[in-house]
Amino acid sequence: MSKFKLQTEYKPLYDQKAAIDSMVKNIESKKQYQTLLGVTGSGKTFSVANVIEQTQKPALIISHNKTLAAQLYQEFRDFFPENAVSYFVSYYDYYQPEAYIPSTDTYIEKDSDVNELIDKLRLAATANILTRKDVIVVASVSCIYNIGSPKEYGKFVFEMTEGLAINRNQVIDRLLDLQYERSDYGFHRGTFRVRGDTIDVHPSYMDDAVEIEMLGNKISKINLIDPLTGQMSPKNNLNGYFTVYPAKHFITDPQQNKDVFLQIRDDLRKRMQELKKEGKELEAHRLKQKVTYDLEMIEEVGYTKGIENYSRYFDGRKPGDAPYSLLDFYNEAYGDDWLVFVDECHITFPQVRGMYAGDLSRKQTLIDYGFRLPSALDNRPLMFDEFMRKIPNFTAVSATPAVWELSMSQNNIVEQLMRPTGIPDPEVEIRPTKHQVADVIEEVKKRKKLKQRTLITTLTKRMAEDLAEYMEAQDIKVHYLHSDVNTLDRTDILDDLRSGKYDALVGINLLREGLDLPEVSLVAILDADKEGFLRSDVTLIQTMGRAARHIKGEVILYADRTTGSMQRALDEVQRRREYQLEMNKKYDITPTQITKPIREKLIDRDVETEGWALGEKKISYLSLPDIDVDELTPMDKKKLIKNLKREMKVAAENMNFELAIQIRDKLHEIENA
Repeated sequence: MSKFKLQTEYKPLYDQKAAIDSMVKNIESKKQYQTLLGVTGSGKTFSVANVIEQTQKPALIISHNKTLAAQLYQEFRDFFPENAVSYFVSYYDYYQPEAYIPSTDTYIEKDSDVNELIDKLRLAATANILTRKDVIVVASVSCIYNIGSPKEYGKFVFEMTEGLAINRNQVIDRLLDLQYERSDYGFHRGTFRVRGDTIDVHPSYMDDAVEIEMLGNKISKINLIDPLTGQMSPKNNLNGYFTVYPAKHFITDPQQNKDVFLQIRDDLRKRMQELKKEGKELEAHRLKQKVTYDLEMIEEVGYTKGIENYSRYFDGRKPGDAPYSLLDFYNEAYGDDWLVFVDECHITFPQVRGMYAGDLSRKQTLIDYGFRLPSALDNRPLMFDEFMRKIPNFTAVSATPAVWELSMSQNNIVEQLMRPTGIPDPEVEIRPTKHQVADVIEEVKKRKKLKQRTLITTLTKRMAEDLAEYMEAQDIKVHYLHSDVNTLDRTDILDDLRSGKYDALVGINLLREGLDLPEVSLVAILDADKEGFLRSDVTLIQTMGRAARHIKGEVILYADRTTGSMQRALDEVQRRREYQLEMNKKYDITPTQITKPIREKLIDRDVETEGWALGEKKISYLSLPDIDVDELTPMDKKKLIKNLKREMKVAAENMNFELAIQIRDKLHEIENA
């Protein structure tokens, strides 16, 4: 079994070492809950990595947003290059949930765009959990959503060994059972191809493909290959054995489908009777049409839009039972011998707590008006009490932990208030809001000359975008960052800020907890005196902390009055600043600037697709009329549609509306073919 091996040139210093020892002692003495209270820049992530190495236990690290989760994933991947570090967040680039608005009689169909690269990382996470002990998964609150039973997922595997007696058709049937699609022309993740006596399969959770060579009615050779070139992979050390896991998380046993369909139809009949008794004839008819269509689709093609609303039946759960989530995979593999770290717990715990209620209100409306069976309520995130029952312990990590986690931790509160670099909290200046935009632009220009970076926070997305556009016109390299920016693009934008491609970032709520940007010397908070969530004392402390990684860090609050939240934040930042200066004097520490290399990308993008999306392959514009729809395979058609939609948006943004119309017309032709 591989052991956790922390690889770093740093050593724990000062109260970092004491914090690590205290956390390890609490875990070994079975203290269930504890809190690590550490100021920004004190090395909390490094301390957590040391705890994992010393305890040698698998770990789940939960973060409240994808941007921070991506940064944590990169950090832990660098700390543990020889171990299985995975990333598990929502795989939707775009998601419009199914909904019904009774007041306007408007039904909104579910629509989504799945990011295949993130899906690969999610599948890799579950495969790692079921096959290894040295596992760290960095996850968002996506980890409390239904992904199907780990028992079913683990049961549906294809274990191959060289010499295994099995014929070619049986191998193909097994791959189809695992929801891999045959695609002899478009070979990509989740597909397989057949060439004579050789079968190539590209597991959904891997970059490499697997080549299976058949000799008569047995497997003669198993190799890892590059899916593009077909050449042997440098990692080709399978030793004659390989296990293929399902292509998707949600997998069902076809042999059980008959019983499942009978149960669904019986529940449909009962629900229709209930609706008719309430005088809802239209709703009963609507529900019958909807469910009958869904069942026919599942029987014929194995899938339908909204299949997750029937997950309770396929999982064998009773009404009201908790859904299977990533936590169940941990419990299935490790029992209660694993660790949970809740990063920025003051936001993450409330987020976990609030997910169920938001999902419930939307689903209940769909059920009341005949769009879904009541079983839809069981396709949901975990309730907070279910979440707490499924995790064996937690270490809450934050610079500003909330009262709840502190009370749960009782006396197990570990403090890490000193920065090993000696950098104190930034000095804070309050300036009037009049001419705040002009003033902040001048400050950015000053930092630009010194090759330093700036973060600016606004109150709305529109203001962030408008300010970024205005600053760009002032010859400032700037970008905005908010929730509408794609998950993978966010980390790239932050890396570009660090590398100097941008002088400043404008954001709202993402430029807060945990962002490790040592090049940022100025944090400017516009309209700081507007009381509310975005200008609460906790938010202000966290946002101001982004300047605590630079030796010349400064914060400017633009405000015409000092609110209660501002005063509490100012007092806390001043207290921490004085404490750090006192420790510097005590230990004779000279503050030193943090220098960190820019990490590798979260994942390697598909260069060809990215280039096409940006319009770099202009030949694609000219080739539109030459596309022969009849010659396209279904997979090629799907890929072409996705790329053309992206090109259409780019063309429209560049105001090339004639081209956008041509692409749109070609899209209609392909979709209707």
